[in-house]
Amino acid sequence: MAHSLSARKRVRQNATCRARNRWRKDRVRSAIKDYHESILHGSVEDCQSKLKSIYKMLDQVSSTAAMHKNTAARRKSRLAAALNAKQKTAAKA
Repeated sequence: MAHSLSARKRVRQNATCRARNRWRKDRVRSAIKDYHESILHGSVEDCQSKLKSIYKMLDQVSSTAAMHKNTAARRKSRLAAALNAKQKTAAKA
């Protein structure tokens, strides 16, 4: 347990920042889950619009300390690869 005033304040600040970072990551995770669901069952246009919003969200989160920029870039790359695979299968059908 923190005893000094500054240590108590740091405990409060850490809890606030931790909650904010968890909220940001949860938003990204839920958006990605929704995107994968639309990859399986949705249209290509719907997936493209969701991918654009996820790109924006990942860029915003990676500009903070919640996520590293390379992590966001890796996720964006994998999401784009999933969309490209869907477009190839849609073109064949």
